Amino acid sequence: MDKAILINNVTKKYKLYNNTKERLLDLITPKSYGEDFYALSNVSFEANKGDVVGFVGINGSGKSTLSNIIAGIVPETSGSVKVMGQTALIAIASGLKEELTGRDNIEMKCLMLGFSKNEIKELEPQIIEFSELGKFIDQPVKSYSSGMKSRLGFAISVNVNPDVIIIDEALSVGDKAFAEKSFEKMNEFKKNGKTMIFVSHSINQMKNFCEKILWLEYGMVREYGSVEEILPKYEMFLKKYKKMTKVEREAYKQEAYERQQAILEI
Repeated sequence: MDKAILINNVTKKYKLYNNTKERLLDLITPKSYGEDFYALSNVSFEANKGDVVGFVGINGSGKSTLSNIIAGIVPETSGSVKVMGQTALIAIASGLKEELTGRDNIEMKCLMLGFSKNEIKELEPQIIEFSELGKFIDQPVKSYSSGMKSRLGFAISVNVNPDVIIIDEALSVGDKAFAEKSFEKMNEFKKNGKTMIFVSHSINQMKNFCEKILWLEYGMVREYGSVEEILPKYEMFLKKYKKMTKVEREAYKQEAYERQQAILEI
């Protein structure tokens, strides 16, 4: 089958600083300041054209970081990323400019994607209609609720017809009716053979929508496979994790970071 996404040994490193002085010293002196933090460590997976892949993992596992790298918003520190075709990241307020109106954001995003002014004129009414923002479309985005921002971002992304769609918790806010309409649109894309990445804490959404699951744990791939194979294991893990005390969770996290360090040293 044709590949849509090829992720090979992707690592993303950030620097954590205690204060602004450390950050400045790190920029202007040869000595290294700050603590290295690896949001992703040697992550590899492939998705075929038409695959719907769910990203699961507890908070801090790297799901959003990987989504942003696939979308081309954040660069990887090392490794390789190949995505065939145009991508659209649908996340709460992703790429929206707070000072601009909703309408201005539509025009700006479409121009950035290479649409002509005439094409944008044709697209704009259907984007506004899908967003259900009404008169708010001409208000600054900074006045929007998180649900309204999500609706605008979703409406823009699904109407520009991308090849790869990445949905990062965008349906966790807003009203139920809009979420149902959004899922209808996503199912339409699924039938049309679009490749999709779906990030959600909802196990039921994963079961109903995804075909494959990538389970991330503290920046590392724990498992990757079919929904039927991976989700039951993840659900069992969640039950155990929720019963852990704060001390036990911290010890579990520390063990994971030690495994991460061992991987990075290989």
